[in-house]
Amino acid sequence: MKVQAVYNSKILKKGLEFAADNGSLFVATASLTLSTVARPIAIMATPKTDMENKKYACAKSLASSATGYFLMLAASSPVARAVKNIDKRPYQYLKKSTVENLKACEKSLRSSGRYKFATQLFKLGLGFLIAVPKSIMTCSLIPPFMSFLFNKKVDSKKQNQTISFKGKGAGVTGISKFIGKCIDTSFIQKISEKFHNTNFEQHIISLTDAAATTAFITQTAHSKKIEQTRKKALMYNAAISTGLCISSGYAISALLKKRTGKFIKNFSQANKNSPKLEKYIEGIKIAKPSLILGSIYYIFIPLISTFLADRFDNKNHKNVIKN
Repeated sequence: MKVQAVYNSKILKKGLEFAADNGSLFVATASLTLSTVARPIAIMATPKTDMENKKYACAKSLASSATGYFLMLAASSPVARAVKNIDKRPYQYLKKSTVENLKACEKSLRSSGRYKFATQLFKLGLGFLIAVPKSIMTCSLIPPFMSFLFNKKVDSKKQNQTISFKGKGAGVTGISKFIGKCIDTSFIQKISEKFHNTNFEQHIISLTDAAATTAFITQTAHSKKIEQTRKKALMYNAAISTGLCISSGYAISALLKKRTGKFIKNFSQANKNSPKLEKYIEGIKIAKPSLILGSIYYIFIPLISTFLADRFDNKNHKNVIKN
């Protein structure tokens, strides 16, 4: 009975629907939740590690998740609404040939794996597009987070430098038309046909993390706001965290493949009469990699990455002194 209650949980269904409708914001929300408590505790608990390196790692974690969440909230909402327009009125935004091609042999367009892939390219792919601006903002916000969290003084002249994103946003209908035209292209339809049965949700999330980390390391190396002596440890921490997270994430995902399939099967049976069943299943496939990667990145890896980053940083300092 308790297991059945889980499958019929309104909270679970709302969460899965949220993941299906706005995967990028779901990932950002999970990251924000885990980063505000779990990761700082894990980082500060790292043994035999320089306290200043721990503080910078905590500041980076909080700055990254906060900027990621609010940036994603602003960017993803209109895209999610635009895709919903296409869901409701596909023939208004897509060519008839596109609808038939994406629908393939499925009962409806919404239940088609090809269509889900095509639309998730825009919903989840949005995270990849904002990876660079997110990393720029994260890097610029580390000093103020250090000041707020640890009462560390920062250069007021440098701190007054701000980053702003200006521009006129197109209406939701306009975005729907743009996405529709993109989906109408043979390129999107071909890759949808080829990759819709793959673990593309995790591939997109992992690619986004890799892009964000690369951009963050580049920004940190050139930053004038972060102490020069703390840059390498911060960059090592980011690279080690992301590398371990992605590699172990795929390994754990593979181990949980059968259990996930069993959960989807039981969930489908419990909700076989629900008109939103396909959306819930789509949400499960997005929630799974985001929660696996989030748990690894924000709970388990901080202990390892903070420790190793500190060791690499100390080794470099010793080599500089010798030379």
